[in-house]
Amino acid sequence: MSNRTAWTTITDPDAARATILKRHSLRDVTPPEQVIARSVDLFGERLMPEEVVRRIILSVREGGDQALLEWNQKLDGARTDNLLVTRAEMTTALSETTPELRRALELAAERIRAFHRKQPLHSWIDADEGGSLGQLIRPVDSAGVYVPGGSAPLPSSLLMSVIPAQVAGVPEVLVCTPPGSGAGDIHPTILAAASIAGVEKLYRVGGAQAIAALAYGTESIPQVATIAGAGNLFVTLAKQQVFGDVGIDGLLGPTETVVIADESADPRLAAADLLAQAEHDELASAILLTPSVDVATAVESEIHRQLERLARRDIIHAAMETRSGTVITADLDQAFELANEYAAEHLCLLVEDPWSWIGKARNAGGIFLGEHSYEVLGDYVAGPSHVMPTGGTARFASPLNLLNFVKITSLIGLDKEGAAELSAPAQRLAQAERLNAHANAAKLRRR
Repeated sequence: MSNRTAWTTITDPDAARATILKRHSLRDVTPPEQVIARSVDLFGERLMPEEVVRRIILSVREGGDQALLEWNQKLDGARTDNLLVTRAEMTTALSETTPELRRALELAAERIRAFHRKQPLHSWIDADEGGSLGQLIRPVDSAGVYVPGGSAPLPSSLLMSVIPAQVAGVPEVLVCTPPGSGAGDIHPTILAAASIAGVEKLYRVGGAQAIAALAYGTESIPQVATIAGAGNLFVTLAKQQVFGDVGIDGLLGPTETVVIADESADPRLAAADLLAQAEHDELASAILLTPSVDVATAVESEIHRQLERLARRDIIHAAMETRSGTVITADLDQAFELANEYAAEHLCLLVEDPWSWIGKARNAGGIFLGEHSYEVLGDYVAGPSHVMPTGGTARFASPLNLLNFVKITSLIGLDKEGAAELSAPAQRLAQAERLNAHANAAKLRRR
């Protein structure tokens, strides 16, 4: 394959909205033919991913550990009878990690923990003459974290998901990650990260079957209250299908980044940031918004130049040919307008005085301010969790944080006088809704 990728430049904002900036619902995703064809091998018939996931979930609910082991064999080629990874295995992996990598993992863990400890989160009770009202904020009893294990090991994802749950006070945090083929070995860097994070329970299981196990429990894997972490299409569909029986952090799709650049931007750095996101996944999106034709031209040239020496260039080619490109805008205001409509996971501001533009950026999972605050730092060591809303959900959703792992309970503690004062309006509202038993309960308090 040629290293010259088909990078698109669009000068009409409406054309951009209809192409690279167009959002597609998870329900409208058309899977590749090879994905549908694989269902014939697994189930003897052609099935869409939603039905594949439904059947996998049902099999785990009915078959427990045995179903998990069978799916490990069928989907990952793993031949192991042991789902649980021991603490000794994690400790050994950490001891065999190079000192430089160990220090990097420890630094990341320290910064993630320190960042999330600053999040305001407290219960409150307000007492007045009529009694007391308040809220109790308590951690969920348990949380399951999914750590992808596809084309690249992601120990950072383990740290970014486990540590916020720990800081929130969740007493039991479980981790599932796909086994390797053969003996079922998980990548040692993920095991090392688990050791640093203090993970007590780590399981060799991935995909929709892992989500099913966390949602409903098996002989080995306890049922959890909420599930966090990104994964592939099947993981995301599984989270969608179990939601309601268990909490989820969101439906997290392929990574995406929008770079807004003006004439002050360094084209080398802008190109490097776009390439860094495109190498994640063939479905990743890397989009440049700029009012400068000169910047657009220079960035595209840098993309071609830098791509030649990147190992994952085939993945980058695929991402850039389908979901990526440059949009030439009338000015920076229009660039921010398009960025807010798109609501990217990552919004990188390579502009002069980026802090002055924060008010314009309404919809984004994370805002990266200037060339020194580049997105890769957010992926690893800045501090905030890199598990962020994708697919346009940044219009209403947030990055993974402590609120994903706590629940709020309202407190109502009115005294006799306070209740008597409120009973009459409560009775009237109940009567208006034709709920006579409600009205009677309020009427009795007025006596």
